Amino acid sequence: MADHVWQVLFACSDNSARGIMAEALLTHWGRGRFHVVSAGYRPADEIDPIAKDLLGKLDLATGALHPKSWDRFAGPDAPALDFVFVLCESCAEQPMPEFPGHPMVAHWHLPDPKQAEGSEVERAQAFREALRSIEARIKPFVALREEALDRIVMRERLEEIGRRGAIGG
Repeated sequence: MADHVWQVLFACSDNSARGIMAEALLTHWGRGRFHVVSAGYRPADEIDPIAKDLLGKLDLATGALHPKSWDRFAGPDAPALDFVFVLCESCAEQPMPEFPGHPMVAHWHLPDPKQAEGSEVERAQAFREALRSIEARIKPFVALREEALDRIVMRERLEEIGRRGAIGG
């Protein structure tokens, strides 16, 4: 299964900063091992300008990135997902759609850099800190060997089978 491309969704409320940064970082560091998307339950109209500027300064591709609804990844034509990473607490409080593939869901709650107050420099620093926090999670994830990812997904799928197979409690 060495050629498997893992399907990953980063979920964040408005999908304009944290999710977009995570999508760009995993696409970069994943080197083709992952097909990465990000989405939110109430997507913004555009990428936050501070996030877009930061990604541009780091030479991370932003051309195809845009906020989108997570509903587009839950329909019958949506790809089966392997992993969903929830990046904000407000997102975790929302009823999440049933994503195809019964993905493993992990909560990587991060402070919203858009909520930072202060000068332009202080706000930009909040975005850099969020990006570093995301990258500190993504790098160990991409370092996992193929076999480890298989075991993670297999464990979740076996647990799902067990939950569906429970009769009478």
